[in-house]
Amino acid sequence: MNIMKNIKIEKITLNIGAGKDQSRLDRGIALLHSIANSTPIKTVTSKRIQEWGLRPGLPIGCKLTLRKFKAISLLPMLLEAVDNKLAQSQFDDNGNIAFGIHEYIEIPGVKYDPKIGIMGLQVCVTLERAGFRIKRRKVMPRKIPARHRISKKEAIDFMSKNFKVSVGEQA
Repeated sequence: MNIMKNIKIEKITLNIGAGKDQSRLDRGIALLHSIANSTPIKTVTSKRIQEWGLRPGLPIGCKLTLRKFKAISLLPMLLEAVDNKLAQSQFDDNGNIAFGIHEYIEIPGVKYDPKIGIMGLQVCVTLERAGFRIKRRKVMPRKIPARHRISKKEAIDFMSKNFKVSVGEQA
């Protein structure tokens, strides 16, 4: 097998949307810090949506990106929170996986904190192969050729083989 075709985890992004509620945002930041032991950043709006009371620059959520060893060590715990079951609809055509965790206390090793309350979070896993840097580099960026992209089937096979995830029609 060609070693350039080996799939690896590029990053895991944990996301909590809080809307305009600043106390929920502060609790979300504390939750992400307790799960991953890293400092999350606030996400801000770029558009004005008057019906929702949003204006540019208003913080509405928080996110945390984990790479390399931290991502690989946290992923089995996050998958265990959803019983190692994912739906096919949670995989996209570019090698990304997204799933939600309804309550953070479902994650093994995370205890209930009365200051945080009950909250859920969104988990996005990005898979890539060697050579994917060409789409992000500053000088002469290029598109990834179709034969080198990660298909939905390859992403499902990778998760099934490496993390013992069962993939069905509905999770």
